[in-house]
Amino acid sequence: MGVDRVEKKPADCTTIEEIRAEIDRLDQAVVALIGKRFQYVVAGAKFKGTTASVRAPERFAAMLRQRRTWAEEAGLKPDVIEKLFRDLVNHFIFIEDEIKKLRR
Repeated sequence: MGVDRVEKKPADCTTIEEIRAEIDRLDQAVVALIGKRFQYVVAGAKFKGTTASVRAPERFAAMLRQRRTWAEEAGLKPDVIEKLFRDLVNHFIFIEDEIKKLRR
């Protein structure tokens, strides 16, 4: 099952297996995008000199507000999307902190 496979629209699926295959395809694409996002996090760590700049609370809050807006626009629950991104970014912040420690 490849990410490059042509998407089948939900209404065109005729079996639960087709639905599951499309969900799996989308999940694989989401994981690949998270991996790509992580590469940017690692690359960005070199521009951040302090733990405070890694944590960047103002940027974090603004990012969460934007993700909530995107969630609303997509018809999703903003609280769920905020939690997803809060957990993801907190994990990446932890990794950035570890990278900074190793570079000392």
